[in-house]
Amino acid sequence: MDITVVGRNAEISSRLRDYVEEKAAKVEQFDPRVQRVEVEITHERNPRQADTAERAEITVISKGPVIRAEASSSDRFAAFDIAMGKLTERLRRARDRKKNHRRHIVELPESVAPAPAEEPQLPDTGDLPIEDSPSAPTEPGVAVESQLGDSPVVVRQKLHEAVPMTVDEALYQMELVGHPFYLFIEKSTMQPCAVYHRHGWTYGVIRLNAQVTTGD
Repeated sequence: MDITVVGRNAEISSRLRDYVEEKAAKVEQFDPRVQRVEVEITHERNPRQADTAERAEITVISKGPVIRAEASSSDRFAAFDIAMGKLTERLRRARDRKKNHRRHIVELPESVAPAPAEEPQLPDTGDLPIEDSPSAPTEPGVAVESQLGDSPVVVRQKLHEAVPMTVDEALYQMELVGHPFYLFIEKSTMQPCAVYHRHGWTYGVIRLNAQVTTGD
């Protein structure tokens, strides 16, 4: 199992690297098929965000589903510990699911209207149009950041492999990566879809009126 530790706006000390590698090595106790654990430590330079200036993001890549967790704190060791706690719970959940062969079917309404989205607040760019469009990434799993023109807007993109799955499987994947939404290709219709959290224990599904074709 490979363990990689990288920093964004942060220098990784040997003490932190040793600490992270020792803790991350325990991932194999939950999934012996783990191939790689990626840890990214990010420092937020904005002094107004001092309480959450250190963010740790952990991604586990194995022959099974990708499992991910992240957390923020004023201390990067604490941020990593919190993220590791979340990750451990998701790893345990994935292991228990493998042991339980009964599938839990999540029933969703045929038509679910998404909650009205708040209008995004964009930074003031001097009333100048933003014409530059960030180019799409070409390597799976590698994040690419682009700045839009001379504006302070930064777009971070990442390319993921897509395997057709059911809505139930997509909900499970969403919980494992800790996101409020999950993009996928629905197996029976081959439509691009997104599942997302609504209120309480309810979920929504958004479908595009299009089909993905696979080359033979």
